[in-house]
Amino acid sequence: MQFILSAFLAIFSFQCFAITSGSMAPDFKLPSASGKEVRLSDYKGKIVVLEWMNHGCPFVRKQYDSGNMQALQKKYTAKDVVWLSIISSAEGNQGYVNAADALKEKKENFSVATNVLLDPTGDVGRMYEAKTTPHMYIVDKAGTLVYQGAIDSIADANKDSVKTAKNYVASSLDELMAGKKVSQPATKSYGCGVKYK
Repeated sequence: MQFILSAFLAIFSFQCFAITSGSMAPDFKLPSASGKEVRLSDYKGKIVVLEWMNHGCPFVRKQYDSGNMQALQKKYTAKDVVWLSIISSAEGNQGYVNAADALKEKKENFSVATNVLLDPTGDVGRMYEAKTTPHMYIVDKAGTLVYQGAIDSIADANKDSVKTAKNYVASSLDELMAGKKVSQPATKSYGCGVKYK
């Protein structure tokens, strides 16, 4: 009986608190690597991309070593999209960096993200149910979550596969910016598990 009750409560919790595309994106506040505190709500009226990141993860390396992630950042920030890279690795775990090291990594990887945000407690990652690095989210100008999931359609760590993969982030942003509804609002993310505390 206790097992059944626990299972029911787990399912109930998931249904009540799961973040869903089409709902308002939860607001959050995090320190950036540059020292400025950033809130998601600071960017209301703009499209925002959230990228969960860990530069030690081979699936993240696939995107950065191929130049794909930086190309996306450059293309869409030039169109007034805000790009927030979020690090939720806990201190002592792979991917954890302090502010100075986060800025160093940003420079070394030629990232042109608007900000790199530090979430060592994992509170924001858990709020968004970020499971992998990378795990991508898109928030529209009204603050609605319109996409969540994988960056692309080929779930491997081979940088050459970027050329033939369908990029879900690019297609979703293009639809959104054309005034269309995002046709695929959720996909299954792939990558390394987020290294939570």
